[in-house]
Amino acid sequence: MVTAAVVAYVAIIAFLYVAQRSMQYPRDGARVDLARAAIPRAEEASLTTSDGERIIVWIVPPADSKPVLIFFQGNGGTIANRADRFRELAEDGIGLVAVSYRGYGGSSGSPSETGLNYDARAAYDEAVKRFGADRIVLYGQSLGTGVAVRLAADVKVKALILEAAYFSAADVAKGRYPFAPIALLMKDQYRSDELIGRIRVPVLMMHGERDGIIPIGQGVALFNASSAPRRFVRFPAAGHNDLPRHGADSQVLRFLADVDEGRVEGVQLRSVGVAAPQD
Repeated sequence: MVTAAVVAYVAIIAFLYVAQRSMQYPRDGARVDLARAAIPRAEEASLTTSDGERIIVWIVPPADSKPVLIFFQGNGGTIANRADRFRELAEDGIGLVAVSYRGYGGSSGSPSETGLNYDARAAYDEAVKRFGADRIVLYGQSLGTGVAVRLAADVKVKALILEAAYFSAADVAKGRYPFAPIALLMKDQYRSDELIGRIRVPVLMMHGERDGIIPIGQGVALFNASSAPRRFVRFPAAGHNDLPRHGADSQVLRFLADVDEGRVEGVQLRSVGVAAPQD
């Protein structure tokens, strides 16, 4: 009986190891149609990464002196699923570079942490070439927060926005699979906890208190590990994917305006809807 339990455990661990990237990146590889997104001033471009993949990006030039967001999505769907919020930001004059990761939305290749970091750098280099580094704001959503933190630690940017961030992807996996030796098995751990201390530009973090995928404690832990001027906005009624319905985009616009005016200093805590609870 003990032998059967051991065999079953080994089989489960083996499955998790072999299938981990298909589980971590449930990608939609179908190419998306920019015309159907109806985003003002948007164009599609194809970029070559340093390892030879071709990735698709949607680019919206900024109006006047507005900033440019480089957007790194979560692990599900495509950039087309974020078209509504891209449209709202573009209507406010915000510039945009929305990255379709390798293996997603018509881009070549297969996703991995190293690969997504190459994709991010290609998008950044294109944005700098077109608009200059002084206007660049990195925006990471869920999985994309790890990509954004890595890039922000390495290059010049104006600010960093993190939506539903994790301390590390490994920490999230440990909570989901407490029986597995995650530190030994997980290939793509996205150790934002080891990088956040290198970031000095203003940071906005937003998290839903009802997030059942990346618990808000993960975001709080990353926020507390940062020493940058930073703002944490909690959404008591929001989960993981519905922050825009609870006012996240208006918080983004407010943050960007405050960055321009130098009003993001020290540690700022906000709660949208009710008084901020204590941790």
